[in-house]
Amino acid sequence: MSVWPGLIYRDAEAARVFLTEVFGFAEALTVRDDEDPNRIVHAELTWPEGGGVMYGSGGNHTDYPQPEPGTQWLYVSTEDPKAVHDRAVAAGAKVVAELGKTDYGSLNVGIADPEGNVWTFGTYQGA
Repeated sequence: MSVWPGLIYRDAEAARVFLTEVFGFAEALTVRDDEDPNRIVHAELTWPEGGGVMYGSGGNHTDYPQPEPGTQWLYVSTEDPKAVHDRAVAAGAKVVAELGKTDYGSLNVGIADPEGNVWTFGTYQGA
């Protein structure tokens, strides 16, 4: 079993491109709206080292509340946060916490996606 956080984006297509090309997620599933193919109803991206994230366009009909786009924080465990950092910087992404060691020994970097969600990539594997 694993945890799959869910995000809402104003521009889910741009998020798909950023999350795969810059962060390095792999596209697993993308379900588009039949009437508006630019609108993503539900999508799943997997992280190469395990787990993944679900996301979609805001305003989709759901039975549960949706968070405001751009207000979330996520942590992704990785053996190579420097590689994510380097791809993000090359793509012009906003680094919100510079690559560095924490007091608990993790190498972390914080990067904002295009809508403002903050993603921390670090070597900490959890307790």
